[in-house]
Amino acid sequence: MISAGDFRNGVTFEMDGNVYQIIEFQHVKPGKGAAFVRTKIRNVISGSVVEKTFNPSDKYPPAFIERKDMQYLYSDGGLYYFMDNETYENIPISESLLGDAFKFIKENMNVKVLSFKGNVFGVEPPFFVELKITKTDPGLKGDTATNTLKPAILETGAEIRVPLFINEGDVIRIDTRTGEYMERA
Repeated sequence: MISAGDFRNGVTFEMDGNVYQIIEFQHVKPGKGAAFVRTKIRNVISGSVVEKTFNPSDKYPPAFIERKDMQYLYSDGGLYYFMDNETYENIPISESLLGDAFKFIKENMNVKVLSFKGNVFGVEPPFFVELKITKTDPGLKGDTATNTLKPAILETGAEIRVPLFINEGDVIRIDTRTGEYMERA
């Protein structure tokens, strides 16, 4: 059993016949009254997000989420096809289950496909990816002193903000959790 006082980001648990994953949590100790845990939780099957407060002593059974390494192959309409790295079986996944970080994934990249009791509910990209800049304004030498950023389009079609000294054709490292530029690769 997991107590609400032990909640952390990414923890999955069962409650009222549904499986939830903690997106955000905050332990609150008011000056008057009992402490509580304020959370933002996502139903992993339906994808709905709700805010809920828990008593720190509440206990819930943990939910086992299977994370399987798969390779992204291609997309066809609203379906994205992934190949199991062990059995070479192809699995189609709906675009609605992919999430925002999927815009940094290109074909043949390895990702983790998340499922609960055989039902796929999400795709987790690697934390860091290296992608090529396909379009941005030209950079100038010496533009490294300030924190000024400019828009750039990546080879996957995603748009991010990069420092002024980055040029078209540069390969950069991106944190897929935040969608931010990290460094030149």
